[in-house]
Amino acid sequence: MNPFFIRSAVGAATAALSLAAAAQGAGTNAGTLSEVTVTGTGMAPGATARAVPAERLDGDRLLLRSQGTLGETLDGLPGVSATHFGPNVSRPVVRGLEGDRVPIMTNGGASLDVSGLSFDHAVAADPITVERVEVLRGPAALLYGGNAGAGVVNVIDGRIPRAPVEGLTGRADASYATGNREAAGAVMLEGGNARLAVHVDAFVRDGGDARVPPDLACTQGGVTRITRSLCNTASLARGASVGTTTFFDRGYLGASVSSHRQDYGSAAEADVTLGMRSDRVALEGLWRPRGGPLASARLQAAHTDYRHTEFEGGMVGTVFDKRGEDARLELRHRPLGGWSGVFGLQAEQSDFSAVGDEAFAPASRTRMRALFVNEELVTGWGHVSLGARHERVEVESLGNAAVPRFATGSRSFSPSSLALGALWNVAPAWQLTANLSRSERAPRDYELFANGPHLATGAWELGDTALGLERSNNADLALQWNRGHHSARVGVFVQRFSNYLALQPTGVDQTLDSGDVVPEYAYLGVPARLQGIEASGSTRLRSASPTVDLEWKGDLIRAARTDTGEPLPRIAPLRAGATLVVEQGPWGLRLGFNANARQDRVPPGERETAGYTLWNAALTWRSKAGPTELLWYARVSNLTDKAARSAASILTQTVPDRAWLQGRSLRVGVRADF
Repeated sequence: MNPFFIRSAVGAATAALSLAAAAQGAGTNAGTLSEVTVTGTGMAPGATARAVPAERLDGDRLLLRSQGTLGETLDGLPGVSATHFGPNVSRPVVRGLEGDRVPIMTNGGASLDVSGLSFDHAVAADPITVERVEVLRGPAALLYGGNAGAGVVNVIDGRIPRAPVEGLTGRADASYATGNREAAGAVMLEGGNARLAVHVDAFVRDGGDARVPPDLACTQGGVTRITRSLCNTASLARGASVGTTTFFDRGYLGASVSSHRQDYGSAAEADVTLGMRSDRVALEGLWRPRGGPLASARLQAAHTDYRHTEFEGGMVGTVFDKRGEDARLELRHRPLGGWSGVFGLQAEQSDFSAVGDEAFAPASRTRMRALFVNEELVTGWGHVSLGARHERVEVESLGNAAVPRFATGSRSFSPSSLALGALWNVAPAWQLTANLSRSERAPRDYELFANGPHLATGAWELGDTALGLERSNNADLALQWNRGHHSARVGVFVQRFSNYLALQPTGVDQTLDSGDVVPEYAYLGVPARLQGIEASGSTRLRSASPTVDLEWKGDLIRAARTDTGEPLPRIAPLRAGATLVVEQGPWGLRLGFNANARQDRVPPGERETAGYTLWNAALTWRSKAGPTELLWYARVSNLTDKAARSAASILTQTVPDRAWLQGRSLRVGVRADF
């Protein structure tokens, strides 16, 4: 095992033992433990969350938005779109940034997969198992990395219980969707007492090819057929986890083991299938001392073993392996001179390898160590938040014995990021928020050392070992209003990069072993600017039963290189949407639309995307069966069966006939809480 992680593991184990010993010595009255609310800010509940542009999905709102991928689930939130590489693979795109520029966290800890490496790699998480999803921006995002300049997505699954559970509680969800004949189900059980809690969950999602409005040709095994579906997009995902927590007088110590499996077809290639597995072991502990300057100490550590295998015609093509560990210690201090906040350290290591036909990047090892702080001052007029992070990142190419074109060597980087945020209570119902930040991101292994054909992008990708830090200056300003059942928020943002690491065409073609010719693209640093506006709100149209509310939203992003004026690729166009929400007793009805304008701001040589409007509807009914609360639901997506392509999808450019979004689909299901 690498000495770096041995030191990290020893430190984590020492901290955990000290935590347990301190908690044991503090007393045995577990009943004095108050409920712990965990948010992506690491701050006291409800504090920083008011000062930053953030979105939170949970409960019914998450259920009625939930799709098969995290990207599709979040798509349509203000400032958030999705990569849309078919129905099985989709990462969130935040303010025009994607991949490793938008970290996906699990309970505040790193999610070690390879979904940021390629568009056809799935995220190792299924929305059906999620309790809450937070999209966090502003100073608190620096708790998770300098690459979180646009924001961070924090997935909270509750697999390590953070509060005592009295008796047995649980949740079950079962549904069926017609669009891809998908059956999905999940169950979660928690039980315990004041001293011990146990969590168990399991899920399965089994679907066929996604139905699309136009007729398409599908060639598999040398046979061509015409069908209204994206052939080779069937998927089978399943997983399970178990977690347990011991509660002490002033804290807890818990652990969990989880496994995720997914087998799915490639939306771009009719004879390519992918098999993904991810196993994760996590540890978490919290200690709250009785006195002194420290309010709480929280330790998180995890080991992830990830493998992704691509099969071509049933034969193994490329195998991607990633194994890594991350450890994180957060210390929250008591108010000092009016300031309260959290500071800490993080260590992360991962080993990556790719063996096979699509090994466009060499085996590599990445190490990261970081110090971070986030502070908040509450005043009579509002509050101020400060964030800072300094990292030491080491990226080493180990080469590939079977592929001599890969260079070996290592690079070290020391990125630092700073952020300042403020909230003014300008009137009883009005708040003005502002955030300024300077972010630095170290290049990833593939940006430095890639040298080979990448089938998902249809190009030969070439890294540059001389790349420097990606730097950006960021600002956003928002005005929000809340009065009873009425609310509105309008914000603007700008992000200026002095060294945006972009994948750009070189004008050179490369010939593959198969004889096919593909264009060469190289990573290089260019100046760029992303700016936009985001708006959302809700208006109560009728207060008497049935109540009627109108929810509305919209956003616009402009992104371009500032040296040439060329637009950046895969940017969502102007979008707007509205939903009418009617509720009477146990019944609920939602009817709305999401409209996307034409995207004609594309780099030279790329395809424009036509505008489209997708209508959606949902009907819910609540009932009880003894102590069990039931929520029956039926929701229709793409009600008019509109044929549409996403401007944010690489498939729209590389394989447009495979880029169609799913057509009309009815999902019916029931959720039981007991």
